[in-house]
Amino acid sequence: MVARAAGKGHELLLSGLGKAVRARRNELGLTMRELTELGGVSERFLAELEAGRGNISVARLHDVAVALGTTASALLAGVEAEAPLKTVIALVGLRGAGKSTIGERLAKRLKLPFFELDERVEAAAGVRLGELFELRGEAIYRRLEREELQRILAAHEGPAKGAVIATGGGIVNDEETWALLKAHARTVWLKASPESHWTRVVAQGDRRPMANRQDAEAELRTILRQRADRYARADVTVDTDALGVDGCVREIARAGRGRARAAS
Repeated sequence: MVARAAGKGHELLLSGLGKAVRARRNELGLTMRELTELGGVSERFLAELEAGRGNISVARLHDVAVALGTTASALLAGVEAEAPLKTVIALVGLRGAGKSTIGERLAKRLKLPFFELDERVEAAAGVRLGELFELRGEAIYRRLEREELQRILAAHEGPAKGAVIATGGGIVNDEETWALLKAHARTVWLKASPESHWTRVVAQGDRRPMANRQDAEAELRTILRQRADRYARADVTVDTDALGVDGCVREIARAGRGRARAAS
């Protein structure tokens, strides 16, 4: 699925570039033959390029751009805007970030279904997460997590669809699943201080994978520090300590389907 997503991205890029070249040529009143002479490229190549099938090199794109009286960057500038907006919003962050609370309210505000990915994993495994980790190990959990995510995306990604997903805290540690999520969902990191995370985790009574450990709070801090760089790769970051639940919901609703990065 990740490979197919990359291929789709390339198709959108080439299609958008072709449209930009054709629009610029028409704006200048140039025929295809005239542009090929100015750009030093074949008419067949230009036809393929404008049709969105031309796997053009940077150097040849430069030549075409110069012939059109513009730059390669200008031709590419509007291409990204043609990519469809991601209709699934995925909340990421360490346990205690507020993914469940914020996710439910966000889904209600956007009139979208809400999914707890860990709940889907539990249903698929037939046991609680604690038992799943203890009896079958993390590898099985990660496989089920990826499979359930694929099912949600297959059912809710696309125009006139959408969903809000609260993901597990360690989803960023699985490169394949994280890449899948990044490719198909608008990812939002719910950022919080270590103290806030710990207070919420204790209140939830769920200290995986630190249960019955004397230095559990210190371990949580370590986990947060280790994952922070990965979480920061999310499309949007919101500071839950600064904004609170309602503020986070408003900020994500504003930025979740847009392209601007929310201020942290």
